[in-house]
Amino acid sequence: MLIREIQQKDNEAIAKVIRAIFHELDAPKVGTAYADPILDTLYEVYQAPRSIYYVVENEGKVVGGCGVASLENGNVSVCELQKMYFAPEIRGTGFAEKIIEKCLEFAKIQGYEICYLETLSFMTAAQKLYKRIGFENICAPMGNTGHSSCEVWMTKKLV
Repeated sequence: MLIREIQQKDNEAIAKVIRAIFHELDAPKVGTAYADPILDTLYEVYQAPRSIYYVVENEGKVVGGCGVASLENGNVSVCELQKMYFAPEIRGTGFAEKIIEKCLEFAKIQGYEICYLETLSFMTAAQKLYKRIGFENICAPMGNTGHSSCEVWMTKKLV
């Protein structure tokens, strides 16, 4: 398996992975990444300054991804870990931690001081991973992500 930067040809595949997970988990579609208008154009979105999106490729097939970008309507020193989703066949392989670390390394190089994320309360495995990496729960959302269904918010200091 390989972690690499997203390419335009990956747009459809990563959107399909993300939507499939929402169906698999019977997760809310409204107020989450599922309903993001940008979901089908992630390559283009992550061409913005101080942004990057990585995909995990397994035998030529995109099976997951994660990105980092400036927090929408947030302080310039705050980035957001975004759209971390993995197909069932690669969960538990350690690639989630590897891809998050790549995102956090990128964020530090870009001068971000804090990384923010939000998730759904029942995504407990992801929350355990985030805590192991050093994220801590906070009491309220930051910025304006549009993800009103996400009720768990976390941050990690990068400096």
